[in-house]
Amino acid sequence: MQSDLDIARAATLRPIADIAAHVGISADALEPYGRYKAKIHFDFINAVQDRKEGALVLVTGISPTAAGEGKTTTTVGLGDALNAAGAKAMICLREPSLGPSFGMKGGATGGGHAQVVPMDEINLHFTGDFHAITAANNLLAAMLDNHIYWGNELGIDTRRVSWRRAMDMNDRALRSIVNGLGGVANGAPREDGFDITVASEVMAVFCLARDLADLQDRLGRVIVAQRRDGSAVTARDLKADGAMAVLLRDALMPNLVQTIAGSPALVHGGPFANIAHGCNSVIATRLGLKLSDVVVTEAGFGADLGAEKFLDIKCRSAGLSPACCVIVATVRALKMHGGVAKSNLGPEDTAAVSRGLVNLTRHVENLQKFGLPVVVGLNHFTSDTEAEFTVIRDAMAAWGVNVIMCTHWADGAAGAGELARHVLELIGRSEAKFHPLYELALPLAEKIRTIAREIYRADDISLTAAVERRLKNFEDAGFGDLPVCIAKTQYSFTSDPTVIGAPTGHILPVREVRLSAGAGFVVAVCGDIMTMPGLPRRPAAEAIHLKPNGDIEGLF
Repeated sequence: MQSDLDIARAATLRPIADIAAHVGISADALEPYGRYKAKIHFDFINAVQDRKEGALVLVTGISPTAAGEGKTTTTVGLGDALNAAGAKAMICLREPSLGPSFGMKGGATGGGHAQVVPMDEINLHFTGDFHAITAANNLLAAMLDNHIYWGNELGIDTRRVSWRRAMDMNDRALRSIVNGLGGVANGAPREDGFDITVASEVMAVFCLARDLADLQDRLGRVIVAQRRDGSAVTARDLKADGAMAVLLRDALMPNLVQTIAGSPALVHGGPFANIAHGCNSVIATRLGLKLSDVVVTEAGFGADLGAEKFLDIKCRSAGLSPACCVIVATVRALKMHGGVAKSNLGPEDTAAVSRGLVNLTRHVENLQKFGLPVVVGLNHFTSDTEAEFTVIRDAMAAWGVNVIMCTHWADGAAGAGELARHVLELIGRSEAKFHPLYELALPLAEKIRTIAREIYRADDISLTAAVERRLKNFEDAGFGDLPVCIAKTQYSFTSDPTVIGAPTGHILPVREVRLSAGAGFVVAVCGDIMTMPGLPRRPAAEAIHLKPNGDIEGLF
């Protein structure tokens, strides 16, 4: 069987200027990166701000399993199918991180005949956006330590430095470090650490900023440390916000690429949904809405993480209102939620599918709490049977939700045609009555508790005394009206990744809370989740190499 990379390389790509012209972007509005990638200038973005916006469709998924679900593949396939049906559609995705590309998850460009291309370039350095975000993050760290070295005029308490360094790679050895060793010339020793770039607040600021001015303003509000009296020290206090914005200026222009079928796609920004807010940039989404009838976008991991944050953080911040949601599932993944081992997913097992449906049902019910119409896109595998499909279809009918079998991995746009038609019907009915899950006036702990109870079905949350004090300090400092971003395992509704299905009655332990004042939310770190992942025993990097002619091999 051909790999995703083989299929992508066999595709005939059109010059990026032709793709741009299809949605009304002139060649002089592009900053090309080779023949098939380009950034879109702010002059053009500003010029289309008064246009009417199209409909926004969110693609999300069930709780991920080792069997795979194919959320990005479905996003691409649906966008292609909408265009094939005569709708003017654009696709908005996140950029892949090098951590998963060389670790275990793989890339983020879709698969089979439903991919954005050139997939190898997008999955690797792309247009350098993540490098710019990493540089801006670490410039702030360097200026912070430099300020302390040269006399500490701001009176920073070095025991209360909260800003961490970043790199776009999985490296558990850098989670906790001591810097400044080696003598007085190297600064004062203190505890420090690295987060993966996608977890950096700079990434969140980048993805939520409305424009360059908003970017710099948000960067200035980033809190890096405290003084002895507990008052905050910001990037603006360090006079770092201007230089950080300069590093991010070109990166903030959205990236235009294409699918194998020639659909235009904006791939921009890339926070993880298990440790950040998990959505592509506001600038790219809004631009797509101005240029098309329908924008199809995805949010990371299951609907309890990516979709909840998309709706409660991104949509609230940017004033977006989705028309409907597509939940991606597979028969194989439902069997795993029903207790079947990955090695035994091939044989028909309607009983296991029925047991696993509790996970899909939970996600459907959760999204309906936001006032959104839902459809299930069932990613087809050759081992699926009609009996298994019938079990899923009949169960979802009780919730007023259609289940549509999709074969876009193998068949491209044609394989998602029925899904596209149903999505257009949902858009046409205008049934969405979107509203966030909670009000911002709630205390921060109550917002966390609301998500835990309503989305995760926990009985309650547990807060240490230190976490309670920090939440009160955030509120006393004027940050009580921010939304919350839960950082927890993606594999379960609980904080334990081994608990699958749809558990109830558990307690969500909040280990730590962090204030992301620039991004505009409070992060609640739950359970054992890490903001710097580690590599698996057999990293994907071991199989990646160059052929003598320079072609990349082993990349998915």
